[in-house]
Amino acid sequence: VYIFLVAVCFTCLFPFVWMLLSSVKEPYEVNSLTLTFFARDPQWHNYADVFSQMNMLVGFLNTMIVEIGTIPVCVFVSGLSAFAFSKMELRHRNVHLMVQLSALMIPYACVVLPLYRAYFILNLVDTLWPLILPSLFGGVSMMFFFVQFQRSVPNAIFEAAKVDGAGYFRQYCSIMIPLMGPAIAAQVIFMFVGNWNDFFAPSIYLMLPESQTLQVMLQSIARGNPLNLPVVFAGAVIASAPLYVIYLIFQRYFVEGLAISGVKG
Repeated sequence: VYIFLVAVCFTCLFPFVWMLLSSVKEPYEVNSLTLTFFARDPQWHNYADVFSQMNMLVGFLNTMIVEIGTIPVCVFVSGLSAFAFSKMELRHRNVHLMVQLSALMIPYACVVLPLYRAYFILNLVDTLWPLILPSLFGGVSMMFFFVQFQRSVPNAIFEAAKVDGAGYFRQYCSIMIPLMGPAIAAQVIFMFVGNWNDFFAPSIYLMLPESQTLQVMLQSIARGNPLNLPVVFAGAVIASAPLYVIYLIFQRYFVEGLAISGVKG
């Protein structure tokens, strides 16, 4: 079992180690067919070249705008929808829930063309709105996660609140949200990482350099000079650094949220 776990950990960690080691290599060392782990002469200036070849600050700000503009609203709306499915007496609520979950079976690539045409007609291409608008209506996977968590909360609490005159919205805001702390923390981390690493959608809607996110900017460096891969690796190290910091700070909430969803769900 330990040999299997070590092998799995190695396959997960190797790409990150290779990215870090390749960020200080010469271009010929990265593109060579001979596998070399360590650079003969570390090129630390590759990290400075990243800032000279791309506007890292603009990419960081655009990515953070997407994060701040989507996460709070998506978490609130998804939790509110989950509250309706888990605590309200709705007719055929399980059928409606299954219909919404069936949307997860449709690949995003299948709806890219109609979405692009819609955003193009609305003059939203080359803006961040195509990345923000869908999340304002919540997320199906996040809602399902919250449904499993909220079903474990005793109904007696909300029945007592109803007797005291609290409506459903007040019950959700005053009772359910404080109880959902670990689950919300886990979903915030998941969504932050997903938005930060998203390349497919931004590469479709964002063409102008001033509107691009970090991942699209990194790809533009590789496309401009395919042989200059060490600079791309250095940019990837810089772009992934905030994710490591966030995980180290919030890993307790992350693990707790997964444990709660697995046991109570």
